[in-house]
Amino acid sequence: MPLYEYVCNACGCEFELLRRFSQADAPSECPQCQRQDARRLISRFAAISHGSDGSTTRVSGGSSCASCGSGSCAGCRG
Repeated sequence: MPLYEYVCNACGCEFELLRRFSQADAPSECPQCQRQDARRLISRFAAISHGSDGSTTRVSGGSSCASCGSGSCAGCRG
C-alpha cells in the first residue's frame, strides 16, 4: 500500500497514512485534533539510477533525504 501525506486544514498538522490507492482521497482524521478536515499533499519522490560501475545518480525529484532508510519523513520535518 502507498504512503500518503496529509495536512489538517483545521490545525495545520502534517501526517502520513498508509492507505489503498482507492482510499487516498477519502476523509481522514487528524491525529492531533481528531477533525475530519485533512487534505492530501503532493508527495515528493526520487528516482535513482544505478550505473554499471555501481555508482548511483539521482534522475529526478526528491530531496537530500531521498535515500533515507527511516521509513518515515516525519523525523525530517522540524
